[in-house]
Amino acid sequence: MDRPLAPPSPWRRYGPYAAGAVVLLALAVWLLSGPGGRIYRVPIDRLTISTVTRGPFEDYAAVRANVAPLITDFLTTEQSGTVSQVLVEDGAEVKAGEPLIVLSSPQLQLNVANREADTARQISELENTELELEQTRFQYQKDVLNIQYQMQKLKGELARDKRLAAANAIPLVTFDQDKEKYAYERKLRDATIASHKNEKAIRERQLTQLHATLKELHASLLAARASLDDLTIRAPMDGQLSALNAQVGEAKAQGAVLGQIDSRDRFKLTAQVDEFYLGRVALGQFALFRLDGHDYRAKVAKIYPQVTNGTFKIDMTFLGKAPHGIHAGQAIDIKLELGGAQIANMLPNGPFYQDTGGNWVFVVTPGGGSAVRRNVRLGARNPDFVEVLSGLKPGDRVITSSYQAYSNMDRVEFESATNSNGGS
Repeated sequence: MDRPLAPPSPWRRYGPYAAGAVVLLALAVWLLSGPGGRIYRVPIDRLTISTVTRGPFEDYAAVRANVAPLITDFLTTEQSGTVSQVLVEDGAEVKAGEPLIVLSSPQLQLNVANREADTARQISELENTELELEQTRFQYQKDVLNIQYQMQKLKGELARDKRLAAANAIPLVTFDQDKEKYAYERKLRDATIASHKNEKAIRERQLTQLHATLKELHASLLAARASLDDLTIRAPMDGQLSALNAQVGEAKAQGAVLGQIDSRDRFKLTAQVDEFYLGRVALGQFALFRLDGHDYRAKVAKIYPQVTNGTFKIDMTFLGKAPHGIHAGQAIDIKLELGGAQIANMLPNGPFYQDTGGNWVFVVTPGGGSAVRRNVRLGARNPDFVEVLSGLKPGDRVITSSYQAYSNMDRVEFESATNSNGGS
């Protein structure tokens, strides 16, 4: 009896055909992609192609600087108060010491009045104490003179009575009484002198304390009056008033900035420099610029290392006289020298640097129909050129326009027609 045969497995039947199709598809993809992996096709007239050259490379940064006053003094309040008078207008020329703004402070004025009253009271007390001391001294001299007079008088009587008592002309008791009176007056004199000495020491200590207190009160009064004088804001130097911020009736806290005085005819340059150069800018470096047909130089005088919005600030002072006729706020294009000129391989600067960070570039192949990705090492750069340290040689041609559309590609193929569509 015949048995029916099982149909063959689909894998066994179609597997060889499927495997062949995969191989053919992979081969087609490889043939289409060609050498270099991922490919991007772009019309050549949309690219900028530059040639590596060798020559003197100037290491500088092109910076837009602004003219600023060399010295700026801010008008700040030493005491809080209310603006009662504004004596000048914004932009006015002022002289050092000239009153500009007057504040009022009833509390401070009351404080000064109280200190003046305390000082006057202390002066009166000191004068009264000195007067009492003088009266005491006068009374002491008077008492001592009276005692000495009595002692001198008794001394004469004792001498006389001694002779009379020896001749029994007077009772002996009379002579003894005179001796007792003389001894009493002598003790009274000694006690008066001792008492005066003690009282004088006490009075002198009082006077010393009063003088010290009075000195402190005078110093406090002077400070209070100086605080009162601080309510008048004066120009700290000759210059031009700007950024005035004071209106009559406004309350101003201690330390508030009411404006600034800018030096006249003395200027500096300030510039915001890309943070890329933060580690390369140093004090004393030179800046060159041309203005009205003349060349000028300045040098870096101060560096502010704080980075804001991708830039940091520097101040530069002029070498020699400042250009005639410049004014605050004027913009000047300068070349900030970062190093001396040296012979090097150079590649024209372009947008490609921002896309690659200077780590790789697209180099045109010898045939000129495409460009391939190549790792390089680039050094310093200025607005015109980038220093080539390795990976490129003079004569190499490099795409220096933006790589944004094909930064992840390995090869760029050039097309002649501008209406062709790029793709991968």
